[in-house]
Amino acid sequence: MITAFTVLLVLTSLLMILLILLHKGRGGGLSDMFGGVAGGSLAGSTVVEKNLDRLTVVVSLVFAFSTMLLSLRLT
Repeated sequence: MITAFTVLLVLTSLLMILLILLHKGRGGGLSDMFGGVAGGSLAGSTVVEKNLDRLTVVVSLVFAFSTMLLSLRLT
């Protein structure tokens, strides 16, 4: 059980790093790499950002809960 939570924690932490790097910052970000100039002119670019936000929130909640469950199992 502890091994499963540890693997889940490592996977979610790596996924969170990737998702945070994909977010658009003040001066752009790695998300511009995939959207480019054509992505900015399309109307669906805001939908992509909203979905990226939602996915980041879900992954961060899984990360937080797996951290809490792992800490409770170890004590």
